Amino acid sequence: MNTVRISDDAVARACGADKVVAAFEKLGWTVERVSSWGMHWLEPLVEVNGVGWGPVTADRVAEIAEGGADDLCIGPVAAHPFIASQQRLTFARAGRTRPLSLDDYAATGGWAGLDRARTIGSEQVLAEMVQSGLRGRGGAGFPAGIKWQTVAKAEGSTKYVVCNADEGDSGTFADRMVMEGDPFALIEGMAICAHAVGAGQGYIYLRSEYPDAIAKLNAAIELSASRIAPFRIEVRVGAGAYVCGEETSLLNSLEGKRGEVRAKPPLPALQGLFGRPTVVNNVLTLAAVPHILSEGGAARYENLGMGRSKGTMPIQIAGNVKQGGLYETAFGVTLRELVYDIGGGTASGRPVKAVQVGGPLGAYIHPDQFDIAFDYEAYTAADALIGHGGIVVFDDTADMAALARFAMKFCAAESCGKCTPCRIGSVRGMEIIERILAGGRQADAVEMLPQMHNARQPERSLEEQVALLEDLCETMKFGSLCALGGFTPYPVLSALRHWPEDFGLAKQAVPA
Repeated sequence: MNTVRISDDAVARACGADKVVAAFEKLGWTVERVSSWGMHWLEPLVEVNGVGWGPVTADRVAEIAEGGADDLCIGPVAAHPFIASQQRLTFARAGRTRPLSLDDYAATGGWAGLDRARTIGSEQVLAEMVQSGLRGRGGAGFPAGIKWQTVAKAEGSTKYVVCNADEGDSGTFADRMVMEGDPFALIEGMAICAHAVGAGQGYIYLRSEYPDAIAKLNAAIELSASRIAPFRIEVRVGAGAYVCGEETSLLNSLEGKRGEVRAKPPLPALQGLFGRPTVVNNVLTLAAVPHILSEGGAARYENLGMGRSKGTMPIQIAGNVKQGGLYETAFGVTLRELVYDIGGGTASGRPVKAVQVGGPLGAYIHPDQFDIAFDYEAYTAADALIGHGGIVVFDDTADMAALARFAMKFCAAESCGKCTPCRIGSVRGMEIIERILAGGRQADAVEMLPQMHNARQPERSLEEQVALLEDLCETMKFGSLCALGGFTPYPVLSALRHWPEDFGLAKQAVPA
């Protein structure tokens, strides 16, 4: 019986994988639905005896079945340069296993980390987590081992492990790929964490826009319930508020409250869900844990990367790029390599103008900066963010002023309203950018009313408008309660400083 392997990842299905499956089944072939390799530009990707074809449409299936369709053949999938050049730890099973097969998971090293964690005890688990240098992959980059130690030492008979799966950044999809393609890895990571800190209950909080991930997680939790007992996990679905990606907003939503940021202190590690000590880590952080707790994994992990950025980072390449997909490698790779060597340049064939790194609140990186190493500290020094590891490519037709205005508009739409710098500052930011694009500021209709004669504001030059925008961004950056308002200035200021001509300004009008 002929067997073909086709991903059931949401991207593959959106590209027509289900129709390709039906075509193979009509020919009498056995179809195995596996996780995605992460080469999204080739989806639907068909694999027969290790050899791949893509992107495949249903009308080409008969050719493939007969050994043809050479124009679509990419050769051995594992040897493809996009795959062979990676250092896959978190995504070691990607493309190789059936997502809900306990046999496949165990055969590829699954549960080894949890078994060892139960053998060595919680203190040693915590020590190895600290040794590994794993930092939160959700954007903040806080050392995961330190957070776990804080919760483990906190007083309280009830503790929780919460997985932040509210992946809302533009151009990011690694969390979704883990939940859909390797859900047992996330479950095992949460179980190891619970063992280390003394938690009995875990929650996975994700958005309703991920129906496939929700279904996969619920099925995987049921299948593995006896394996992780007495620890229990529940999936909780949010309505898609971007601010609920912030940990305290997420906790409020989990408690049935409005998704609104909490003031700190207290930290969630001490008073989190229902006022109890809580570990809040994102999907990529927890999915990296089983490898770290496998035999010698912590030592291997800390030897990858550069500086304080240890291990590997699943980088999501998206936007106007030829070869978009998931690329996992050790920290230290440059944006030039990611965009040109790995991504293949723009899909339009036009020059790259900018790359936004770190989601909708990440800075726009100019091509002159493409040699900065992918490292938390290096990006911080460049006034930029790594965030969740998503990069979005733009060609030279992009309007950077419009993108800067969108950042403020996005913040205004998604603000929880708790703090003034975010709630009001984002609206004022849109207005100032519009004034800059209009060439200055004139009194509006309301100000011209007779009764408003004492409220009229003086006209401002373009330079004064720019100075006002920079001052507003500084207030938002340092005065906002959370990263939503605090990070919005990054795309705005980077666009303004690197592409002032898009704002109608001369280069010297905006200081570097």
